[in-house]
Amino acid sequence: MSTQNGPRKAEAIFAATLELLAEHGYEKLAIEAVASRSGVNKTTLYRWWPSKDALLAAALRNSGLFTLDVPDTGSLRGDLLAVATQIFRLLTSAHTAPIVTATLTAGPRRPELGEVSRGFFADRLAREEPIFDRAAARGELRPGADPVVVMDLLAGAIWFRLLLRGGEAGPKFLEEVVDTVLNGTR
Repeated sequence: MSTQNGPRKAEAIFAATLELLAEHGYEKLAIEAVASRSGVNKTTLYRWWPSKDALLAAALRNSGLFTLDVPDTGSLRGDLLAVATQIFRLLTSAHTAPIVTATLTAGPRRPELGEVSRGFFADRLAREEPIFDRAAARGELRPGADPVVVMDLLAGAIWFRLLLRGGEAGPKFLEEVVDTVLNGTR
């Protein structure tokens, strides 16, 4: 990253920010701790990011931590199951789960973090669109089916089960969610 787009040690700063978030949660994340861990003066951090929200938003945007691959398994069911598995891993991996949880719980009260979340989900949906284009071309999707609703139902069920209910969401659950989204409850 050039100094025109951020400080020279931006990667170290972002890594330190996300590590500290995972270790201590949003409320205890402090610019001073990020400065210490990344080896950067706190005035440098404040020069680039006026608040911890701005710093965390930049770290989340630039980390690549939440990058997910868009599958092409040859069927809508297979693609949705692959996406569901990636969502599951994001929410259960020791590396990403604490960051996702801390960001989601802080996001509704923090406009900059809410903006990051909205941008993340908009980008995800744009990248997942080919799944639905291919499914429509194969005749697997009814005309007028809304990909946003499909993804909200799929991801929402996984997020709700893991983060709010604290329940299990293994492969059998993921298959059941995908099949219910695709076939309804008949």
